[in-house]
Amino acid sequence: TGASRGIGRSVAQLLASEGAAVWGLARSESELAELAAETCGEVLVADVADDLATWEAIDRMKDAIGGAPDMVVNSAGVFGVESVSKATVQDFDEQMGVNLRGTFIVNRAVLPGMLERRSGIIINVGSVAGRKAYPGNSLYSASKFGLRGYHEVLLEEIRGTGVRATLIEPAATDTPLWDPLDPDSHPRLPSRTEMLRPEDVAEAVLFVVSRPDLVRIPVLQIEQA
Repeated sequence: TGASRGIGRSVAQLLASEGAAVWGLARSESELAELAAETCGEVLVADVADDLATWEAIDRMKDAIGGAPDMVVNSAGVFGVESVSKATVQDFDEQMGVNLRGTFIVNRAVLPGMLERRSGIIINVGSVAGRKAYPGNSLYSASKFGLRGYHEVLLEEIRGTGVRATLIEPAATDTPLWDPLDPDSHPRLPSRTEMLRPEDVAEAVLFVVSRPDLVRIPVLQIEQA
C-alpha cells in the first residue's frame, strides 16, 4: 500500500527488480500508472481509509491471482505536526484512518487466506514515533504506538502457523510527506540530509522477506548511521 510515492513506491520498485509480481495500491491513479510501467506490475486504485474501496480492490487482486498474496507491505501513511492542544478531530481521524485502520483492513482481507495456506509475510511499516515521544507528534505517535500494539498481538496469534510478520520502524525518512512542513527550515524537525532514504527502508523489507521460511523477524528498527 502507499505504492504511488515514498517508501511504498521504493518497495514496489525493489521487489519488482528482484522478480516479484507487484500489485501496487494507492489513491493516485496517474502515479500508479507510472509505477506499473516501471515494474510491469498491476495497480489497485483505492484509499486505505475507505473500507469498502480497499476491500473491493483486494478482492479483485485475490480473484486475479487465485488467493491471498505471498506478502503484503503496509506502507501507506499520513503525517502532520499538531500539538495536543491544537489538533482537531479531523486530524485525528485522518491519521488513524490511514496509519492504523488502513493496515487493519488490508491485513484482515489477506490474513485468512494466508492462514489457510500456512504461508505468507506481512510487513507493517511503523515508525520511530511508535516507540518514542516527539513534541507535536501526538496523533502520528498515537497511530504508530497503536500499530505496534496491534502488531505484537498479531505476532502471538500467528505463531506456529507458517505466516510471518515484521514491524519495520524507520527513523525519519525523506519522503513527500515532509514537503508541506519544509523540514530544512523547521528548528524542531530533522533536516532532509539527516533522514533515511525510501530506498533504505525498501532494502530492509527485502532483507526480511528473503529470510528462510523458519526465520521470523518480529521488529526491525533502522536509523541513519
